[in-house]
Amino acid sequence: MTTNPTNPRLAPPLIAITSDLMIRNDRPTAFLTMTYVQAVQKAGGIPVILPPMDADSPSRPIPALIERFDGFILSGGDDPKTEPFGCPTHDAITPVLDARQAFETALLTELAKHPDIPVLGICLGMQMMALCSGGRLNQHLPDTHENHAIHWEHPHEIRSNDQMSMATGTVYSKHRQAVDDPGSMRVLAQSTDGVIEAIDDPERAYTVGVQWHPERTEDQNLGQGIIDALVAAASNRSNSN
Repeated sequence: MTTNPTNPRLAPPLIAITSDLMIRNDRPTAFLTMTYVQAVQKAGGIPVILPPMDADSPSRPIPALIERFDGFILSGGDDPKTEPFGCPTHDAITPVLDARQAFETALLTELAKHPDIPVLGICLGMQMMALCSGGRLNQHLPDTHENHAIHWEHPHEIRSNDQMSMATGTVYSKHRQAVDDPGSMRVLAQSTDGVIEAIDDPERAYTVGVQWHPERTEDQNLGQGIIDALVAAASNRSNSN
């Protein structure tokens, strides 16, 4: 058994990272950028890539996953379809495959019943967290923000609304959608143009969504530090059980 570098007697937490999905050679293919895996390893966790699964299977995979993992990361990807959340989908989006959206919706719905399980949503993951919390999206930033280009493969500043929970600094992001209303979650940070950059639920042990990519952000507090916090919360939970 691998030991935790901060305490050799404790096992490192298992962190599930949702994968993206594409059609390759006419077959659905799960994949994930290795930067997520490397960031979780650097934080002291054991990363496990989690492909989309049929939530309605007789094996009931979602509750089984909740039992087996100490924390979850919902990774980035393309854009969610919003009809399941009561809003027409914008014509300009690049939609995620239905199987991925259905799986992550079911996963978030089940995780909502377990406030002690740490969850981090990144980019698309944050948007799915907001939608599943009753929120809504700005589905096409070019329609509403003249400087929308700063959010597409550019570093830009975000300003925290709670310095105890998150720092202010420079992040790397790649998105043309954003959370317009976080639903039951709290707005934790915004960019200088007002785009919501981070959300959380302070009533839960650790439930945070960030619009940027911490696994590709150089600022320690807003980059690796975000992954570190998720893994630390997962470790605290697993070692207290």
